[in-house]
Amino acid sequence: MIIQPMPHPLNGVAPLPHLGVIRAQGAEASQFLHNQLTQDFTLLGPAQARLAAFCTAKGRMLASFIGLKHGADEILLVCSRDLLPATLRRLSMFVLRSKVKLSDATADHALYGLLGEAASSSDPPWTLREAAGGQRVQLYPADGQPRALWVGPAGAPAPAQPLLDLDLWRWAEVRSGVATLSAPIVEAFVPQMLNYESVGGVNFKKGCYPGQEVVARSQFRGTLKRRAFVAHCEAELTAGQEVFQAGDPEQPAGLVAEAARSPEGGWDAIVSLQLAAADAGLHAARADGPALKLLPLPYLLLADV
Repeated sequence: MIIQPMPHPLNGVAPLPHLGVIRAQGAEASQFLHNQLTQDFTLLGPAQARLAAFCTAKGRMLASFIGLKHGADEILLVCSRDLLPATLRRLSMFVLRSKVKLSDATADHALYGLLGEAASSSDPPWTLREAAGGQRVQLYPADGQPRALWVGPAGAPAPAQPLLDLDLWRWAEVRSGVATLSAPIVEAFVPQMLNYESVGGVNFKKGCYPGQEVVARSQFRGTLKRRAFVAHCEAELTAGQEVFQAGDPEQPAGLVAEAARSPEGGWDAIVSLQLAAADAGLHAARADGPALKLLPLPYLLLADV
């Protein structure tokens, strides 16, 4: 008897109601975003997207975005919906006389996550293509499965089948090792603490932006002491939850950046940890809490390339 392999759970399309869209429109939209975010937007081409962070003056992340061109003078920033109002207000403070208008464009767009066969492509991450009446951004894979973000007009049907539950997309995000910033972890990390410099989220050759000096110093002066890891736990994990070393109940060794229930049982998470604690016994919530097991990181760090 031939036993057929079980289909991978990350194969299909998921609607993404937890994400929102900020529109930057105007002759200076690219330059404005270039001056505020960690990536180069002045050289953003029609076949490219950008992963980028918006930071405080101290280099701490306020939001993360996937940015893509939606016309000659229009750029869309896809971000966590729970951060959108505050992020839009703060970005708007810096517009001043720039020829750019910022607005919440969530209601104008449909967002879907494509997984497996629906996202299959030979394109590298952050490639932008026209697809199924919308735009498709190739993302980092998860658990060996291709991933993509599809952005189309509001009310558009799913660009492929079958439809998947949002929980599977969240699990795919975790398994990709690329965290999306959300409200519980605002100002908790500089970009490198989430490995953003290794997954295309920071450009060290561009000009200044809020927090640029701190981000650059962390990269080039060896001051970075935290990195992002993928971990598994049998107990529930949540973004913002502290992680402790066994035997040290006083000082947390890390923080959960993003977590999702695994269809294989338990919970998986992206955890930002002190490098000195990465080889120690790790526990969620307290030093004697549920144990965490670190999993292989699904990409190489920039320092190891």
